[in-house]
Amino acid sequence: MQKKDIIDNLQEISLLLDLRGENSFKVQAHTKAARSLEGDVRTIAEIIESGELLKIRGIGKGIAPKIEEMYQTGRSQLLERLKSEIPSGLVEMLKIPGLGVKKIKFLRDELQIESCRQLKEACQKGKIASLPGFGQKSEEKILKGLDSLDKYSGLFLYSQVREVAENLLLELKKHPSLVQIEVAGSLRRKKEVTKDLDLVAVSSDSDALMAHFVSLDSVSDIINHGSTKSSVRLSGGIQADIRVVEEGQYPFALMHFTGSKEHNTFMRGEAKQHDWKLNEYGLFEGEKLIACSSEEEIYQKLGLNYIEPELREGLGEIEACRAKELPEVLSLNDIQGVLHLHTTYSDGSAGLKEMAQAAMAMGMTYLGVTDHSQSLNVAGGLKVKDVLRQHEEIDRLNEELKPFRIFKGIESDILADGSLDYEDEILAQFDFLIASIHGRFEMSEEEMTSRVITAVENPFTTMLGHPTGRLLLRREPYKIDMPKVIEAAAREGVVIEINAHPTRLDLDWRWGKYARECGLITSINPDAHTPEGLELIKYGLGIARKGWFEKKRVLNTLSVEEISAFFSERKKRALERKS
Repeated sequence: MQKKDIIDNLQEISLLLDLRGENSFKVQAHTKAARSLEGDVRTIAEIIESGELLKIRGIGKGIAPKIEEMYQTGRSQLLERLKSEIPSGLVEMLKIPGLGVKKIKFLRDELQIESCRQLKEACQKGKIASLPGFGQKSEEKILKGLDSLDKYSGLFLYSQVREVAENLLLELKKHPSLVQIEVAGSLRRKKEVTKDLDLVAVSSDSDALMAHFVSLDSVSDIINHGSTKSSVRLSGGIQADIRVVEEGQYPFALMHFTGSKEHNTFMRGEAKQHDWKLNEYGLFEGEKLIACSSEEEIYQKLGLNYIEPELREGLGEIEACRAKELPEVLSLNDIQGVLHLHTTYSDGSAGLKEMAQAAMAMGMTYLGVTDHSQSLNVAGGLKVKDVLRQHEEIDRLNEELKPFRIFKGIESDILADGSLDYEDEILAQFDFLIASIHGRFEMSEEEMTSRVITAVENPFTTMLGHPTGRLLLRREPYKIDMPKVIEAAAREGVVIEINAHPTRLDLDWRWGKYARECGLITSINPDAHTPEGLELIKYGLGIARKGWFEKKRVLNTLSVEEISAFFSERKKRALERKS
């Protein structure tokens, strides 16, 4: 079992123990062990085979054997037992905003509620509002959360499906008949949420490949088994479809099944302009096939430059292509540094030096630490004395790690009135500041927009963090007028981040073209809480590409010297405006 799977299992064990009513020490022990493993940059094999598992802080003699069992056998007997004992509906209820373990246990004890269906019925009958600690507003919020669960049913995060796809490709590539294979569909377009996984392949023996596909260990249910198309349900609930085509059809099938539907419609229109026909089988002049060996050649035959999969959403990419205005797509090599991350000073699991070393190992030349500000007590927000202590450590590390540079940042809460979370004399000591909302989400659109724009207009604000507050498949964006916010940020020279955490991916890529028109700058930020979390930047890269952001409009593509000058100039203007 891989390290990530073990971490997930430990977290699930912690959750199920809590639902079962185990003592808090046992519950927290599994959570701490998961965090400690996540914060260790070594693989699980390296940790166990070195004999140093018990040397990791937070992993004791009670939990170490459970981790070793998962690594050696791929199973956890404890987890399997807990799953058999605890109704799955209780775990599902945890996805509803505002319902934690304590409230769920209370509902079970008082009303014998063990599923979302039973919870919905109780809300509709007014039984929840009358319970102590709930009330009418809580009941309405629960009903809203249940509606969201229904809405998100059968959908999966991009990061989840990407990981599944990578493992599936590895298994399929082992088969001797496979010639070519690629992921298609919305996953190839890097949409933040997807409902299934599409694969397009060429095989010298399609029947043998299909038999191999449906017999994989990860398959829990065979939906359809054919010689050219098969569909299965994987153990995580994701549906995977594979289509096997002839080698000459491959680029056309890959383009067609990548989509989107709107892009495909435009492409067929382009073919029609030439009196040709384009479909998943080929490009035809009458009955004659116009051979193409790649997607790039298909676009070329139609007089177009290649359009990257991320841009194929039918949002003006064909027109931009004709006008030679397609964005020059970013690559991971363009990213020079990492901004927006948390350390043990607030709610991160690793120290400053560990985070810096992890960034250096990725080839980065700088890091901007942004622990939480003082008002966010739940995340260990920094009091003024902590800020000063952290700045002293950063100064020491900058001497030690030269030429690598750590910038002094903070993720300041945007308070209810739009003000920032420290006095100006403290704000002036940071190199840069990310302003973010972490509470009071229920404001009206007018109030929330005013609140955010007030923060954007503060001279000390460098960047706006996760601008809509959404948590994908869990929490809707708060009500906010994003065009006004984008306009204000562009006017003030404030960056709006693309938060690369796979549950956020916020700024939404759909605002990308408007952001481009306004001249908005972004920064692709991992919002990392562990050294491994720095790697999340790859998910934000896909969103930046979808949002038409080019290298020149992404802050952390600047060199360490350039971004230092950028921060210094903004800070100088802020001090001038405040004086």
